[in-house]
Amino acid sequence: MTNVVVFDYGTGNVHSAVKALELAGADVTLTSNRKLALEADGLLVPGVGAFSAVVDALKAAGGDEIIDRRLSGGRPVLGICVGMQVMFEHGVERGIDSEGLGEWPGTVTELNAPVLPHIGWNTVQSDPDSILFKGIADERFYFVHSYAAQEWTLDVMPPFPIPRLTWADHGGQFLAAVENGPLTATQFHPEKSGEAGIRLLSNWLGSLRE
Repeated sequence: MTNVVVFDYGTGNVHSAVKALELAGADVTLTSNRKLALEADGLLVPGVGAFSAVVDALKAAGGDEIIDRRLSGGRPVLGICVGMQVMFEHGVERGIDSEGLGEWPGTVTELNAPVLPHIGWNTVQSDPDSILFKGIADERFYFVHSYAAQEWTLDVMPPFPIPRLTWADHGGQFLAAVENGPLTATQFHPEKSGEAGIRLLSNWLGSLRE
């Protein structure tokens, strides 16, 4: 059975994420233990709240170094919601520019929508070669956010694989998911997205075994 660590650093829907991963077929450990987080088949990084607070909490728990070391070694990481947002270089909330983890270039900004936060079910436009959305491209997923990455600026050259980008719309397009080598992330909450979310997590687990 595939072993996944849900990184427990004091923020995020950790218990919902654990349950969803277990339903998807993973052997799950909820911990901030560095050794376990580094050695697991997969690492899930949840995130709820302000961009800067999540970055600070991750760094205080050593999560930034764990994430960077895993990705440097090609070991898979999955970020969810603000756990996706902090993978970018910067996040701007209420006029304050905060530094992210810098795994991807770009800035997370407020959605240009008449109603915020964006709460509820929404469709996505997935990459035709997506692994995450295989068999579930037409499903709806559950979002709760006011901020997102609204453009993709990373220029990937061969022999590295081209990132698979999935978009959604709420007042304009934003990134709903990214599959970029060992680093995968979703702006929506798979653990709150019912059967479609479980299947997406199952697809991610399947990619860890390949």
